[in-house]
Amino acid sequence: MDNFWSKDFIGGPFVLMGLQHLIALTILALLGIGLFLWRSPSEKAKRNIRYGLAIILVVDEFVWHLWNYSNGVWSIKTTLPFHVCSILVFLSAAMLISKNYSLYEICYFLGLGAATQAILTPDLGIFTFPHFRFFQTFVSHGSIVLAALYMTAVEGYRPHWKSLLRVIAILSIYTIFVGGINALLGSNYMFIAHKPETPSLIDLLAPWPFYIVELIGIALFVFIILYLPFAIRDWTRKDSPKT
Repeated sequence: MDNFWSKDFIGGPFVLMGLQHLIALTILALLGIGLFLWRSPSEKAKRNIRYGLAIILVVDEFVWHLWNYSNGVWSIKTTLPFHVCSILVFLSAAMLISKNYSLYEICYFLGLGAATQAILTPDLGIFTFPHFRFFQTFVSHGSIVLAALYMTAVEGYRPHWKSLLRVIAILSIYTIFVGGINALLGSNYMFIAHKPETPSLIDLLAPWPFYIVELIGIALFVFIILYLPFAIRDWTRKDSPKT
């Protein structure tokens, strides 16, 4: 149990695209596919899924803070919910409960864009299976992704071009806000005060502060990719012969 909860895990390090990582990705992929194959669920079943996912997101975040606190590593400079995926935990839970479309727009683009990247390249360091941080990371980010997929596949929500533009505007404003938080606290939320200490894809970008603009440009590109299935479907229906 100590090794499961301790910050000094013995059993790692995490191996990117290793067997344990691939198994976690496969489970999440199967759950996502299952949402699209789920035919005519009852309103009770849909409500249970929405509330269940919301509870998982919030409880997982609470336990993550408990882990940081109990291991003496909780800090306002690193643990406040200002990273994109941290704030998405609460936005996704609120979206699932309220079925609010404006929240859906944010959770679709940012959730699928940011949380999917976090699942594919998790920053786990020494923490691999069966450590708490391994489970917490995949449950948290995986639930963010599944929440966006659920609202799309089961509830029938979809984004529009204006959704994409609104989310880019929101992301830009939020980046400025978090920049102010970083200046106030001496923190590095969203990695916009400086590049991460550990090696990352950000290392391939321009020096600070120019890589921040590049990151927003990359986000826009990812958002366009996420919107393409809907754009193609709209174009196909528009060009199909009327009967």
